[in-house]
Amino acid sequence: MSTIIYPSPIFGPVHSRRLGVSLGINLMPGDGKVCTFDCVYCECGFNADHRARLRRPTREEVRAALEARLQDMQANGPAPDVLTFAGNGEPTAHPHFAEIIDDTLALRDRYFPSAKVSVLSNSTMLHRPEVVDALRRIDNNILKLDTVDADYIRRVDRPTGAYDVRQVIARLKAFDGHLVIQTMFMKGTHDGLSVDNTGDRYVLPWLDVVKEIAPRQVMIYTIDRETPDLHLEKATREELDRIAVLVRAAGLDVSVSY
Repeated sequence: MSTIIYPSPIFGPVHSRRLGVSLGINLMPGDGKVCTFDCVYCECGFNADHRARLRRPTREEVRAALEARLQDMQANGPAPDVLTFAGNGEPTAHPHFAEIIDDTLALRDRYFPSAKVSVLSNSTMLHRPEVVDALRRIDNNILKLDTVDADYIRRVDRPTGAYDVRQVIARLKAFDGHLVIQTMFMKGTHDGLSVDNTGDRYVLPWLDVVKEIAPRQVMIYTIDRETPDLHLEKATREELDRIAVLVRAAGLDVSVSY
């Protein structure tokens, strides 16, 4: 199987389907995966297959590497559309995530003030007030909610610690609309069980909750790169478009990545 392990702390820029020219910031070790989820569709592979030996980068290392890369981009291009926290695991799990956000915002303002700061998060660290405060300060806090079905979450997202979807939903509502919900739709099987969440059984309860959360945008997407389980399949354009129509009919802005 083919998987991607990102360098740390800076990688790219890469062209993101959703965000444009994206300079990546990876707060996990550069030699493996450290995540609070173990999603069956993760492009970085399964947690057990990519155990990290290196430590996480420090706040100071992230700041120095990011400033050096922004200086180079200012001199030689390209200009980033977005500085994106992503990489080999959940960025908000870094013990100094909030302080790193402060540094990133200051560097963004100095070198590329029109660029956005985005965080791709699986929503597992929203019990930490400092994480929530940091996410409120950035341009795009893109928070995952693949489904509201607890069995599906255990089977597909596979949290590595305690996870109560009802608590996560309550914490998402507490952002008062200042967030983006991201949801992966796909088909196929894992361990012989269906992972298809494109039908009404999963979509309609999810949509009811998304309406309650009232995010400023919903991002729906499907598999783009090779996954660690080769039995997974992309959702079709028609299936994603059908879901997008339902989201728009609920009065919400939606973007679709096929």
